[in-house]
Amino acid sequence: MSTQVQALVVGAGISGLATAYALQKANVSTLVVEAAARPGGVIRSVQRDGYLLECGPQSFSGNSAITAICSDLGLLEERVLADPKAPRFVLIHGALQAVPMNPLGLLASPLLGGGTKRAILRDLLGKSEAPEPDESVADFIRRKFSERLLDWLVGPFVSGIYAGDPEKLSLRAAFPILHEAEKASGSLLRGIFPAIKARAAKRPKGPKGPRGRPTLQTFSEGNEMLIKALALNLGERLQCGVEVTGIEHLDSGHDANAPRFRAAVRTPQGEEAVEAERLVLAVPTGVAGKLLGALDGEFEKQLGDVEYAGVAVVSLGYRKKDVNHSLEGFGFLVPRSSRLNDLGTVWNSSLFPGRAPEGEALLTSFVGGATNPGALQQSEAVLAETIHKEIMPLLGIRQEPVFSNVTIWPRALPQYNLGHTARLAALEELRGKFPGLYFAGNYLNGPAIGTCVEQALNIADEIRVSFAN
Repeated sequence: MSTQVQALVVGAGISGLATAYALQKANVSTLVVEAAARPGGVIRSVQRDGYLLECGPQSFSGNSAITAICSDLGLLEERVLADPKAPRFVLIHGALQAVPMNPLGLLASPLLGGGTKRAILRDLLGKSEAPEPDESVADFIRRKFSERLLDWLVGPFVSGIYAGDPEKLSLRAAFPILHEAEKASGSLLRGIFPAIKARAAKRPKGPKGPRGRPTLQTFSEGNEMLIKALALNLGERLQCGVEVTGIEHLDSGHDANAPRFRAAVRTPQGEEAVEAERLVLAVPTGVAGKLLGALDGEFEKQLGDVEYAGVAVVSLGYRKKDVNHSLEGFGFLVPRSSRLNDLGTVWNSSLFPGRAPEGEALLTSFVGGATNPGALQQSEAVLAETIHKEIMPLLGIRQEPVFSNVTIWPRALPQYNLGHTARLAALEELRGKFPGLYFAGNYLNGPAIGTCVEQALNIADEIRVSFAN
């Protein structure tokens, strides 16, 4: 049996779903296939024992792309916004220290130290050049500022976004705005604000909190509300439990509307084929590489070289009376020098309502990442006990948790390591040999949900225009 569509999207994570949604809205006949039994990938919300917890990303920053989709799907009233003024903490010498949320406050903070502050002044008044061809985040911070800034603030920040190793993470791939700021002005501080302003002017803002600050958000029933709404909108055009086993490039000749790709798929009913004029691969790099290997072996090499970090998401519930800390704020990050397994802990029930039963608190911690991959070899019970013992003295916890949930993602986040920019450039050159082929996913422009949605809508628009022409 063979099916023919204008666009085939492989993968029903947030990138694939958003791409398919926008294509269908543009009247491009689309089919989405997902090998797993459910859509959403790492975005998964669970309600159990009165707790509402996230097994993957805990929240997301809104942008115009997500706002537009939420408006179309009737989800705007279901959004829950965090207080943008909620303090954030970092663990320093065994105690939680508040991180100032504005530049002047940070400059006055003891977190920086005299050496870092002098380095900031040198950057502001001086001029430097970024080395070629690439530089790690760690080397950049050491070169421009200090080891202390790397350990206490930048390293934990990198763990919070990428679960990555700053010694390996590429500055220009992971934080391109910092690289471009120095490149343009010779100073990070002189160049960063014009760069931020220029980016802000290019796109409308998403939802904001008090005083116009962008804020974190989720939905009343968790992040998965967006996944379920997209899946419901797609209806039968989304097929789960369907695995693509091979991709063939077709010679369409001079017929612009002829199928360019044939995908062999394995369904519960048996083997089938899908022919498509446009093909969007919204799957992890290793999967995409193997599927495209028959087209050009270089695809498998370039895509297969992207490393992933595994992460365990450990959610623990406590009675508030058993926790001495107020838990007022976002949570805290942990420097690697602290030698804890915990990369950071989010205070979910302080950020959003309905995350825990009355009188109880939900805390979610992260273990593993690029700097501690061996931790994921431990059992769920051991991971939960490890986190409990580590956060007990930090938060004044006096009793065992009354709730626990552990989710292990062996390949949670792609690593934008050294050479990533060159790798993506090579991938783009390869893609140019096969018109109608597109990539979507968190290894391209950033791992954030909002970034993935924004990229997905751009891909869908590019495909729409290609059909119009």
